[in-house]
Amino acid sequence: MSFKKTFIIGEIGINHNGDLKIAKDLILLAKKVGFDAVKFQKRTPNITTPKSKAELMRDTPWGKITYLEYKKKIEFEKKEFDEINKFCKKINIIWFASPWDIKSNNFLKKYKLKFNKVASPMLTNIKLVEAIAKQKKFTFISTGMSKMNDIETAVKIFKKNRCKFSIMHCVSAYPCNDQDLNLKLIETYKKKFKVDIGYSGHEKSVSPSLMAVCLGAKSIERHITLDRTMWGTDHAASLEENGMKNLVSVIRKFETVYGDGKKKFLPIEKLKLNENKYW
Repeated sequence: MSFKKTFIIGEIGINHNGDLKIAKDLILLAKKVGFDAVKFQKRTPNITTPKSKAELMRDTPWGKITYLEYKKKIEFEKKEFDEINKFCKKINIIWFASPWDIKSNNFLKKYKLKFNKVASPMLTNIKLVEAIAKQKKFTFISTGMSKMNDIETAVKIFKKNRCKFSIMHCVSAYPCNDQDLNLKLIETYKKKFKVDIGYSGHEKSVSPSLMAVCLGAKSIERHITLDRTMWGTDHAASLEENGMKNLVSVIRKFETVYGDGKKKFLPIEKLKLNENKYW
């Protein structure tokens, strides 16, 4: 699958803070500014919460609770995802999610989503990567927290299962410093894997994502939020409405002015030449 225009994804992730209304407001915002899709995350907290962190106490909007309890508070289940599925169909925007465990992957199957996603922390979870690839559904593969050989292993799995995919260049720092973004990797991945390359950014500003498109990224994923000062781990590395608008408008402008690289002699140029010709 190759996108005719840059595919722009709003990563809601866990920025809904366990609140369905916030999730819907973010979906509406993404639709309003012209994003192509929104993405969530799905976990089974009892499986995906590291034992070393589970009982650690954490200050939250629900008081001081364990890390495991916090993870359960912000996790959407069938009731919420049923509503999200219905709502996205109603306003005509694509949604999908990254599963963080096999149970969550099986849970998401029932929604017959158009896309899959391998989240960066899950790239080395071979059983999960294989389960996703076996669905033969176009998959975005994020590459943060990994080495090149980890990416190569995932690519082999997807090729073995004849599942189409796109590699997403990603640096898993929240927010990520400019000097760590290494956007030239987009070109490296294009040459090495010969598939469409995307960019999943966690920087504070919009401009690196626009540069990624100039370097050939066919899809852009950015975390989105209603307010970067909201409580939660990902809000500071997310775009608010103005940033989202700027992202979409400049990408679409770039697609208009980029052209096809073929020299043309436009009628307006011919007219201007004739007006100025004196020989």
